[in-house]
Amino acid sequence: MQPILLSLITYLPLAGAVAAFLCPGHGPERDRTARWLGLWTTLLTFGLSVLLWIGFDPQQPGLQFETRLKWLSDYGISYHTGVDGISLVFILLTAFLTPLALGAGWRSVQTQGRDFVAAMLLLETALFGLFSAQDLVLFYVFYEATLIPGCLMIGIWGGAKRVWASLQFFLFTFGGSLFMLVGLITMWLHAGTTDIPALMHAGFSHSLQGWLLLAFLLAFGVKLPLFPLHAWLPDAYTEAPTPASAMLSGVLSKTGAYGLLRFGVLMFPNAVREFAPYVLALGVVAILYAAFVAFAQTDMKRLIAYSSFSHMGMIAVGLFTLTAEGIDGAIFQMLSHGVVIAALFFCVAAVAWRAETREIADLGGVARQMPVLALLAMLFTMANVGLPGTGAFVGELLVLMGAVHVSIWVALLAGGTMIMGAVYMLSLYRRVLFGSVRGTVGLLRDLTVGEIAVLAPLAVLTLWMGVHPSTFTRLFDPMVMQAVHANMGNVASYSVQNPVLHLASQ
Repeated sequence: MQPILLSLITYLPLAGAVAAFLCPGHGPERDRTARWLGLWTTLLTFGLSVLLWIGFDPQQPGLQFETRLKWLSDYGISYHTGVDGISLVFILLTAFLTPLALGAGWRSVQTQGRDFVAAMLLLETALFGLFSAQDLVLFYVFYEATLIPGCLMIGIWGGAKRVWASLQFFLFTFGGSLFMLVGLITMWLHAGTTDIPALMHAGFSHSLQGWLLLAFLLAFGVKLPLFPLHAWLPDAYTEAPTPASAMLSGVLSKTGAYGLLRFGVLMFPNAVREFAPYVLALGVVAILYAAFVAFAQTDMKRLIAYSSFSHMGMIAVGLFTLTAEGIDGAIFQMLSHGVVIAALFFCVAAVAWRAETREIADLGGVARQMPVLALLAMLFTMANVGLPGTGAFVGELLVLMGAVHVSIWVALLAGGTMIMGAVYMLSLYRRVLFGSVRGTVGLLRDLTVGEIAVLAPLAVLTLWMGVHPSTFTRLFDPMVMQAVHANMGNVASYSVQNPVLHLASQ
């Protein structure tokens, strides 16, 4: 079972997408059948991912559940997949969020439901393939494959500006991936293979590392996004239907950070030391810029989009501290942010669908009519600003600990600007949930059983990550420790006995 478990997880959603697209019937009946088929497919996939988690040995930092097949063997290219602790947690995140996103879109996506389900399942397969790929060409194929369903979901089921938002998303992402393609070809010409474990020990020259890292920074910096490559993000997140917004911000943006970690921090240790100060500066600027722009937003969803951009800046800071605690914190922040930002988009959608508006000025007193939503939204808002007891606090704490080793000023600026995030998020909560009842708010009804079923798992996981972070840190910390010890040397503060480093894993 073990050799094929990862392949089952990867391609079961693809089979579900084909089956959903071929559903018999017409109109609403066909869409309903496709929705149920998609939901059960994603739930089964999640169950298989839990089995993958159970069968994974965190004490072995190397690859597990490997599959290697001949593909283009004459050119050093193979179908090579496998998971380590880092890729495993992102597979779990994808498998966890996808059925919730489909459930959230049950009512909000009214037209072409069959096609929407197929697009979601295709995106899930592409994400699984991307996180498990151990060949650079295979990684590139899956990376590009995420572009198709992402653009379709924005362009077909999005808001009034969906075409422009979809076009932006496509042009930025495709343009960035061209730099990855150039880097891929260069690495293949130098090493004669595209196998990622082999490329880790290919011995690229110092100057070549610099050019390759620059190419990957441009490629993955768009997806993260890294300032100033973020122009597509506000429109894409805002115009996309809520399930797509949750997947774009919760998982798809993490592919950029994952790529920077794999093909930057871990693969080019010499070059990354020279680039680190500049990326740290861009990360701090992103946090500060997003905070100021968020203050000026009048649309709830757009404000949440800029909040997501701010957290991506914090993740970039963590990765490029080049310390084990900083990298651990960045990975944990990615997981926590994926859960919380999806939940916030679902909460906004619940209010906007009932009130038929996302304008903050048109809302007020929602808590009186929707107390259950108000309670859950308070939890997710507090988690988003890093309240102790939530997952975001652990991630931000570790990132700042890593930043202190680099520069006290980086830590102060990153931490200080995050306070601004608390101001605009709490202001949003107060203006929408409290105050006098405005417009049609007095007619609103509280969350349905289905909406609670979507938000409750997110709330439980948010709290669990805050009180018991070792559930996840024990999976990727051995891999991070090994990589830091092997590649960073004295630059990173590696110490097996360092109590600070293992604060989250105790």
